[in-house]
Amino acid sequence: MNERKPLGQSKTMESAATRSKNNTAKHGKLSRDVQARLGQQLRAMYDDVVNQGVPDRFSELLDRLDANGSKDTR
Repeated sequence: MNERKPLGQSKTMESAATRSKNNTAKHGKLSRDVQARLGQQLRAMYDDVVNQGVPDRFSELLDRLDANGSKDTR
């Protein structure tokens, strides 16, 4: 019995993983310049986050957790 295939599907069916691997193999590389600029921008963004420091209520919570942990080890 002949099964009808949709138009444009003359090859055997590929899995989605095979198709995506074939598609990304062509377009997956960034130049060193682009990588360097991306790294600089990410560092600048995360430096701002790090420089904000830890909010007081988080510091207090961490202190309480440390105190409870030291009670358990005695």
